Amino acid sequence: MIKSILDTDLYKFSVSYAYFNLYPLAEGTFTFTDRNREKWSKEQQIVFDKMFSDELERVSNLCLTGLEEVWCKKNIPYIPQTYWEWLSSFRFVPQLVDYEFDEDGVFHCEVTTSLYKVTLYEILILAAYAEIRNIVLGIKADFVKARQLVRDKIELANKNDMHFSEFGTRRRFSSDMQEMVISEIKRNSKTCAGTSNVYFAMKYGMKPIGTFPHEWVMFHAACFGYKRANYLSLEDWIEIYKGDLGIALVDTYTTKSFLHTLTKQQAILLSGFRQDSGDEVEIGNSIIERLNELGIDAKSKNIVFSNALDFPKACRINYIFKDKCKPSFGIGTNLTCDTGLDNYRPANIVMKLSKCRLSLKDDYEKCIKISDDTGKHLGDSDEFAVANYQLKLDI
Repeated sequence: MIKSILDTDLYKFSVSYAYFNLYPLAEGTFTFTDRNREKWSKEQQIVFDKMFSDELERVSNLCLTGLEEVWCKKNIPYIPQTYWEWLSSFRFVPQLVDYEFDEDGVFHCEVTTSLYKVTLYEILILAAYAEIRNIVLGIKADFVKARQLVRDKIELANKNDMHFSEFGTRRRFSSDMQEMVISEIKRNSKTCAGTSNVYFAMKYGMKPIGTFPHEWVMFHAACFGYKRANYLSLEDWIEIYKGDLGIALVDTYTTKSFLHTLTKQQAILLSGFRQDSGDEVEIGNSIIERLNELGIDAKSKNIVFSNALDFPKACRINYIFKDKCKPSFGIGTNLTCDTGLDNYRPANIVMKLSKCRLSLKDDYEKCIKISDDTGKHLGDSDEFAVANYQLKLDI
């Protein structure tokens, strides 16, 4: 289960601080989506409800400890000390988590509060759901086989000089599975850049990895319009972090739209770009082409590929791009959900910003995501039509 208030992805803290600093009055709702619409029996619902509510109650007692605060101030210096001091007083509130099973037995969940607070609930709920799901369904991982599978992947990455980061918190089979994976990476990997999980980064002496999520661009689109969302969200991010956390997520409203508004100044300040949907080769080449148009050497920039990758596929992509840019890979589910079981199907879940407003005096605006993969689109159909028209996406 959840080990610490730091048992989450780094980008949750980076985006929380960005809201905290620039939009402290903004509010929003995060909505859970089960893409597989898994149906739970009444008996399973009762067991799940008890375990989930108990976990929320337990997590409400977690706080940033003195040792954790000191470590964060030292190892995440681009987020100011004032934020970590505030976080030490923050507590999760179970009463804010509104969840139920619908008439078909599908789980639904929402949380609404200030954006700098509500964003911190996302990974907590996803990771708790995924682990409790496996317990309720009676699924037990084969840790001996799973450990060997991780070692084989690490060996493949080492042999191919394939640089990667561990991104597996949100859908992990369990916290114990993720810890096993990270311990093996720490012991055996020559090419792992770090982990997105701040707690395990601290525990295993690894670098915490992350930047900003789709929600940051979705927030800007809802409050300021689709045409300038990518541009304004990047400008705000650069204002806050001054070049730190410089990997830009490109696919909130398709990569084509992102690259259209990307300026030379932004591209120079960014250290790279993250591809999270669409065809890796097509998207990677389009990023390189845009950099060339701006007169920037693509070999000086990172492209992080993170779309449902396994290690053999990542090695193939690495071979294609190793002489064109600095390729690296964010790999999550293939690490923390490779249980050693032949028929295991991981939870296919997300939790995204569904509505937001700049302050109490403003109306809520709907938030949507238009991915480079149609299966990753999220949001209201009317808003899709507006965004499609404004951005000339033809989807």
